[in-house]
Amino acid sequence: MSKNLSELSGRKGLQKNLFEELGKAASLTGTPSVEDLEKLRQEFLVGKSSVYGTVSFYDFLKPENQGKKVYVCNGSSCMTAGTQPSLISKLNNHFSKDEIGEMCCLGRCHENSSFHLNGKNFSGTDINEIASIKEKKKSTSEKYNVGSKGSPVLTVPYGSINEYYNIFLDCIKKDPIALLDELKASGLRGRGGAGFLMSFKLESCRSVKGETKFIVCNADEGDPGAYSDRYIMEERPHSLLMGMMIAGFITGASYGVVYIRAEYPESIDIIGDAINALRDAKLLGENIAESGFDFEFKIIKAQGAYICGEETALLSSIEGQRPEVRTRPPYPTQQGLFNKPTVVNNVETLANLPFIMKNGGKAYAAIGTQKSSGTKLISLDGYFKRPGIYEVDMGTPLRVVVDELGGGFKSPVKAMHIGGPLGGLVPVSKIDNLTVDFDSFAKEGFLLGHASVVCIPENYPLIEYIEHLFRFTAHESCGKCFPCRIGSTRGYEMIEKARTSEYKIDRVLLDDLLETLEIGSLCALGGGVPLPVKNALKYFPVTSDQ
Repeated sequence: MSKNLSELSGRKGLQKNLFEELGKAASLTGTPSVEDLEKLRQEFLVGKSSVYGTVSFYDFLKPENQGKKVYVCNGSSCMTAGTQPSLISKLNNHFSKDEIGEMCCLGRCHENSSFHLNGKNFSGTDINEIASIKEKKKSTSEKYNVGSKGSPVLTVPYGSINEYYNIFLDCIKKDPIALLDELKASGLRGRGGAGFLMSFKLESCRSVKGETKFIVCNADEGDPGAYSDRYIMEERPHSLLMGMMIAGFITGASYGVVYIRAEYPESIDIIGDAINALRDAKLLGENIAESGFDFEFKIIKAQGAYICGEETALLSSIEGQRPEVRTRPPYPTQQGLFNKPTVVNNVETLANLPFIMKNGGKAYAAIGTQKSSGTKLISLDGYFKRPGIYEVDMGTPLRVVVDELGGGFKSPVKAMHIGGPLGGLVPVSKIDNLTVDFDSFAKEGFLLGHASVVCIPENYPLIEYIEHLFRFTAHESCGKCFPCRIGSTRGYEMIEKARTSEYKIDRVLLDDLLETLEIGSLCALGGGVPLPVKNALKYFPVTSDQ
C-alpha cells in the first residue's frame, strides 16, 4: 500500500473516484482500453504500473474479461449442487465459449443454477427462459424463505422512512458518548467473521483528530453460500443506512461509503434508491434537522475480488489501488481511506445499531449469550427442504436451525461448510454439539463466520472440495505475502496430483504447508483455508471416494 497513492486518489474526494472511473471505462467491452487507462492515470497523477496492476487484478476489469456477455456462478453451493454443467450446456446454445465468463458467488445459493446476464442475476428455473432473458423480456422471479427463532432484530419490518428514522433523529439530539456507551453495553461483535467488538472500533476512530472521517460498509459479501447481507440490502436497506449514519454521528464522520460487490446488481440498485429516498426526506446533507451533523453517502460498485472482504484491501480498492492487504499498525481507524480515520464494518453489524439505539444496549445484550449477544442471520443453501435466511438468538442449538427452521436435508448430507471458504467443515455428527455463537464453534474447532451453510452431499468426494478451496484461495489471493500466494497454489497442485494419479500425499509435507499458511499469512484468506482442510482430515477417513 502506498500512502502517496492514497493521497493522490483522495485529491478529488469521493465525487470522482479512480476505481469507479475504471469500472465505467470497462462497462462497454469488459476491460478498459489502453487509451482510457492513459487518460485516467494522467488525470489522477498515478503511474502506468499502478493503474495496470489494479485493472489486471479484478475479474471484471482484467483484459481476459473482454467480450464476456454472460457469467456462470462458480461458487461452492452451485458446485456441490451439481447444477452448473447443465446450465453451461444450455447457455452454449445461445453464446459462444468466449462470451461465457464466471462469477463467484451470486448469492442465489438457495436454488442454484445461477447466472448473470444483462446486468441482472438469475437462478432456479430461469435458464429455461434464456431466450426471453437474453432479449430483456423477462426479469428474475427469485423467492426464498425468511424466518426467525427467538427475538428477531433484523427480520422485523420497520415501516415508513419518516417513522423509522425517528430513531436517528433522537440520536443526533444526544451526546455521542452516550450512544457509544449504549453500544458498549450491547456487546455487539462484528458479524463479518472475526467477531470484533464494534464499540472498540468506533471509540478508536472517535479519539483520532481529523476533519474528514469515513464510515465504510463492507458489503462485499464474497463468502460462497452467504446471502444474508444481500437480504438486508434488498429487504431492509434502511437498517443498514441508518446504522452507518449513527456510526458517523458517534465518530464524527461525515461520509458513508457502501462498497457493494458487482455480483449483487439488485442490491446496488435498491441501496441507491434508498439513499435517494433519504435525500428526498431531507435526512442527508448538511446540518441534518438543524443538528449541526452533516452526512452523505457514496456507493462504490466492486469489480470481482474476494480479497476485498478484508478491510484494508477494500480501502485500497476504493482508492483505485491493487487490493493488497495492508500491514497494521496503523489501523484503519487511524489511517484508513485516503489516509483518513475510517471505520469498516459489514452490513449485518451496522444494521443492528437502530435496534440498539431504540431499545438500549442492555436490551440487546439480554438476547443471546454473555459473550455473543444479539441475533445472527444464517444462510441455508438448496440442500435444505426450506432454504433461505433465518434469524436466531445467539446460542440457539444448531439442531434447531437444521431441523426446525431448515426442515432437514432433502437428500443425505455428510458435512456442512459453515462460515464461508475459510470456515469449518462440520460433519453432521457434530450438529448436536454446536450452538450458533462464536464461542461454541471455536471450542469445537470450527468458525461461525458469516454463518453461511454449504452442504456437502454424501456422494461428493471431499478431496475435490478441498482442491476447490485451495484453488479458490490461489485465485483470490492478493499476492502480497508468500505463504498465501505460493502456499495455496502448492496446495491445489498437491491435491490435484493425488486425485488424478498414483501420487500419495506426504502427510508431513501437507501439515507443514498448512502450518505455513496458518501462521505466516498476512490476513485470514491464507490463514483461514487450513481450517476446513484440518477438519476434513480429522473427521473423514481418507478413502478413494472421499
